Amino acid sequence: MTEQPPPDSDADSAKENGRNKFIRSTVNAASGFIPFAGGLISAAMGHWSETEQERAMNALRSWIKMLEDELREKQKTILEIIARLDMHDEEIAQRVQSKEYQSLLKKAFRQWAGTESQTKQEYIRNILSNAAATKIVDDDVIKLFIDWLATYSEFHFAVIGEIYRRPGSTRGNIWRALGKGAVREDSAEADLFKLLVRDLSTGGIIRQHRETDYAGNYIRKQPSRGGSSSNVMKSAFDDSEQYELTSIGQQFVHYAMTDLPTKITYQPADDDFTDS
Repeated sequence: MTEQPPPDSDADSAKENGRNKFIRSTVNAASGFIPFAGGLISAAMGHWSETEQERAMNALRSWIKMLEDELREKQKTILEIIARLDMHDEEIAQRVQSKEYQSLLKKAFRQWAGTESQTKQEYIRNILSNAAATKIVDDDVIKLFIDWLATYSEFHFAVIGEIYRRPGSTRGNIWRALGKGAVREDSAEADLFKLLVRDLSTGGIIRQHRETDYAGNYIRKQPSRGGSSSNVMKSAFDDSEQYELTSIGQQFVHYAMTDLPTKITYQPADDDFTDS
């Protein structure tokens, strides 16, 4: 009498084949992004149990998805830059092919992790677009602008934008213009705002308003006569000292916060940003 296989053998076989297919597809995908991934995973399979293999593959697939998403974002940014450039202009055409501009591209995309928001990604696009279309500052300054995107938060940039729109704003003006409500001086919000203003001041992006002479030299402030009788420290939302952008701060606004109009109308489809 012929021995019958267990009733669930076909189901187990199908499950095993499915798992192997899942692992192979993950290894192939990983190898496309990381050349040595396939060999590493194959070697590890001999040391992992079935459960460990599935956990590792699930983690790896989620990481690959993250890399794919980042690649699509970079592809989209490059297309948006090209759509904003007048490639009929010989200087622009030469500029985008130059080693100097390629260096800016590489730096921007190496630091892509620091542009975690859509707003910052738009700033990257604007910086690279304006760097190709105009030559107002040196490339070393543009690289500094790219560094600032990783260094500062969107809150920092909101303050920069407000001072640009209303030069001479006080800290109190800025806080209210950004739609912030009243908070205590000893609150975390007040501490954060003071830190933020100090970051931008020490970073050379904003400064307290100063008078200049005809040659552009800053005039030293005259010491105030008589001390203040108040026993309260200056408010984080002070309304007496005015702030303005430094020259390099103004150039940052020009490069990062000014969007060049598109030269080509283009609506990307979802499959435009897939792996090649």
